[in-house]
Amino acid sequence: MKRTLTSLLAILFVATLFSQNDPRITKVKTPLSEVDRVVLPKQDNEALLDEELNRRGPGVAPRFAVNIPVDISPENAGTWDYTATGHAVWRLRIFSEGAKSLNLGFTRYQMPEGGSLVLYSPSGNEVQGPFTPADNEEHEQLWTPVLKGDEIVIEVKLPKENKDLLQLQLSYVNHDFLGFADLLSGSCNLDVLCGAADGWEIVDEYRDIIQSVAVIGLGGGTFCTGFLINNTRQDCAPLFMTAFHCGITQNSAPSLVAYWNFQNSTCRQPGSPQSGGPGDGLLNDFNTGAIFRAGYSPSDFTLVEFDDPVSETADAFFAGWDATDVSPGDSVICVHHPNTDEKRISFSFQETYISDYFGYSPNPNGDHVAVPDWDIGTTEGGSSGSPLFNKHKRVVGQLHGGGAACGNDDSDFFGWLHTSWEGGGTPSTRLKDWLDPDNTGTLVLDGRSQRQCAYFVEAVQDEQAVCAPADGQFLITVSENFADSVWLSISGLPDSLTATFSANPMLPGDTVVLTVGNTQALPEGQYEFDISGTDSTESNGSTLLLTIVQAPPAVPVLLEPADNAQGAATNPTFGWETQAFSNYHF
Repeated sequence: MKRTLTSLLAILFVATLFSQNDPRITKVKTPLSEVDRVVLPKQDNEALLDEELNRRGPGVAPRFAVNIPVDISPENAGTWDYTATGHAVWRLRIFSEGAKSLNLGFTRYQMPEGGSLVLYSPSGNEVQGPFTPADNEEHEQLWTPVLKGDEIVIEVKLPKENKDLLQLQLSYVNHDFLGFADLLSGSCNLDVLCGAADGWEIVDEYRDIIQSVAVIGLGGGTFCTGFLINNTRQDCAPLFMTAFHCGITQNSAPSLVAYWNFQNSTCRQPGSPQSGGPGDGLLNDFNTGAIFRAGYSPSDFTLVEFDDPVSETADAFFAGWDATDVSPGDSVICVHHPNTDEKRISFSFQETYISDYFGYSPNPNGDHVAVPDWDIGTTEGGSSGSPLFNKHKRVVGQLHGGGAACGNDDSDFFGWLHTSWEGGGTPSTRLKDWLDPDNTGTLVLDGRSQRQCAYFVEAVQDEQAVCAPADGQFLITVSENFADSVWLSISGLPDSLTATFSANPMLPGDTVVLTVGNTQALPEGQYEFDISGTDSTESNGSTLLLTIVQAPPAVPVLLEPADNAQGAATNPTFGWETQAFSNYHF
């Protein structure tokens, strides 16, 4: 018995030693057991769960945690230590008995140069961060991802001389009474990791759009699904879309946390006990903090922009979209997080139609896309805000609500992107100002991967107009991320035109001139062609447009006000002979 106890103690010592060995945790003299500990009022998980189940319904964002207001800062709580390397270390333990997980809401976060903040469990088995001065934002807030367990350690490390520059105010500790990562979805759902080897070849075609979707938490307490969305500049601006009823506002957007690649590591066959059981997804890849851009209740959309670029490890995809007034037809796909479970994918092969919210018959003037039933998978609470893709892998709407679940044939209703495009007629209530920021008139756009943004080949201005026989010239630039010289090529250019580069290959980060000549050989019109570049490992490209006119337009004739008119208004309305011109700008 004594020998067994000794062995057990040795094992526990080694386990503790290794769990505290994460390099993000600072080694200091004061043991963690002597660090100041805040014990929060006890929460009744069962009562909170009953209350939550009673409030749920269509169009209501599910809640997993209760916000506990606190007033904590390094000035009134915690323990300071100092290291031999000249750093000050502040630590604080927070305990909320029975919490499935904890997350924190700092309403003031300003980290001085050289400083960092990490969060970890007392065992050190789970560590989040570091959060650094790069996380200082104009809104000054920092909301953290969930960390399992009912106790969390906050640790700040910074140069001693910058100690007084630290601004840190913890206002909310969010007690998880439900289990953010422990909720189970119906067994009929299909994991996004399934593929041809598992008998689900249909999923393989959609590997790209799967990477646009994330599960989100808001205000430390509610959850939904959302997705990254492309814009016509194709610059990977971190625009993120979800449902209006998920509750994101200008005030709450800084509290948004999006978790990337939360998915099971294997394919759990639909209908199996495993598919309806716990998964093994991780919540360790995330973005926190956003800026509200637009929202519109009738079509139930909200658009935000993350206040930092998308996590470099997310392998993200910025979804394409279709804002035309055409129903998506009989083949649609939804990627989502049912009940915040690991990411799933659903398919419907039935004819969709335009309707009102919960409209079970078509209405051509409706603002929703109705999916009569799912043939593979389903949606559930927590799927709200998930994208609906047409067969061309372009978003046509986001989930508002419906009755779909495993074991029924009920419908789902998605806010129609066509309606959201014009929304309420202002930049803060419509999509077009953000998805088409240069007002190009584009209504259909394909998606773009995060990698494509890292390896771009594009023109400074992708549209040029020339009067023949003048040459067209495009300034071509390529990403600095290419590892070697970039060879340029052109496709789709009419045979009559010539194309020459001022240098080819070109160095990463350089700019060259593309000259398109012999323009007099073609009739007037617009000619689209593609340019691409590769360093033999990475490649990318873009589309350019050359407009050719064969003669200058006739001189326009002013009709009103008359030449030399007397008493004309200081802001007159001009009238021109319409056949003499197409567009004039003043």
